[in-house]
Amino acid sequence: MKWSRGVKMRKHSIIIRTATPDDSGFILSLAPRFVGFALPKGRRKRETLAGIRADIERALRDTPSADHFFVAGEADAQRVGFLHLQVQRDFFTGAPACHISDLAVAAGQDGRGIGRALLAHAEAWAKKHRCKLLTLSVFPANTRARALYERTGFTTDLIRMTKPLPRGH
Repeated sequence: MKWSRGVKMRKHSIIIRTATPDDSGFILSLAPRFVGFALPKGRRKRETLAGIRADIERALRDTPSADHFFVAGEADAQRVGFLHLQVQRDFFTGAPACHISDLAVAAGQDGRGIGRALLAHAEAWAKKHRCKLLTLSVFPANTRARALYERTGFTTDLIRMTKPLPRGH
């Protein structure tokens, strides 16, 4: 494993590198982190987790050219988080945009600056690849992540609203 970019975090050095096929199991093991809080009305944890997991599995398996995975680790090669970036076009302007599709930190590793390091990596990567925007989506009740995103300069752009419909008819 080649760890490429180092970021000093408190007493530890977090290094971020491009993910390899050997990282797939680790990346998928973090999928439950995306539903570890109250989900919006009409969303069931099991279904939501299955959808997220299937999307990540598809991207890891098919390796679309617009999808890029990165893994955060420590000097001892322990993996502690991952980032999934997608290169897209901004709906309104058509300009290149990078979307943070997934970002997760391993359980027990919260509060160590790993999420912040992954966000910094996403921003640097997006700038290097001439993206004009860096976007992400987050569930409203994921308050810890939302606070981190706001502290690092993200603001609300669009609000996606849903209405659960009754079964039948």
